[in-house]
Amino acid sequence: MTRVQNQQSFYDLVKNRRSIRLYKNKLIDAKSLDRVIDAGLYAPSGKNEQNWRFVVLSGDKKEEYLEFCQKAWLKQKDILKDRLKPSLYEFTERFFYTLGGAPVVILCYSASNSNFVEFTNVGSVFMAMQNIMLAATIEGLGSCSMGAPLVFKKEIDEFIGKKYFEEEEKKSLDLVGTIVLGWPAHDPPKAERKRDYRVRKLNF
Repeated sequence: MTRVQNQQSFYDLVKNRRSIRLYKNKLIDAKSLDRVIDAGLYAPSGKNEQNWRFVVLSGDKKEEYLEFCQKAWLKQKDILKDRLKPSLYEFTERFFYTLGGAPVVILCYSASNSNFVEFTNVGSVFMAMQNIMLAATIEGLGSCSMGAPLVFKKEIDEFIGKKYFEEEEKKSLDLVGTIVLGWPAHDPPKAERKRDYRVRKLNF
C-alpha cells in the first residue's frame, strides 16, 4: 500500500468511526479484544508514564455493572427529556439500561502519585481510549465512550475491588472514562462536524 493509500485509509478510519449504542448478541473473539486493548497501550503519555489502567468486564460482571448505568440514567433523565426527541429519548433510556446488549465494558483508570500533574494523566488515558475505539473500528467492532456512570465512581471502585489494585501498585487510581464494546447492530449517521469558531490559526 502506498503512502497516499495509507493516508486515505487513516482519514477514512477517523471519519467513519461511530458511537454505537446497539449491539449484536455475539461475543468478542479473545484475540480481537487483546488487539484492541493493546492499541491503547501504544498511546502517547505524559513523561511516558503509561499511566492508564484498564479493567475489562464481561459476562456476569458486566451484567452487574449495568446497575450503575441505570442509576446514572435516573440522575439525568429529566434533563435529557427536555433536550431529546421522544424516540431518541426512549432509545437512550434503553441503552443506559442494557448498554445495547454489548458484551464488554472497559473501565479506564488513571494511575498516579503526588508527583504527577492530574490533567496530564487524565489526558493520557483519553488518548489511549481513542486508540482503543479506532482499533475497534478496524476490527469491525463498535464502541461508545460513556462518562455518565462516573457519578458513581466510589461505588464502581468498590465493585471492582480498586483498593487491591492500589495496594499492589502503591498509586492512586482514578476512574476517568468507560468504553462499551461489541459487534454493531445498527449504523447511525455521523453527526455533522462543526468548524465555525472551533479552530484558530495564529501567525499564518
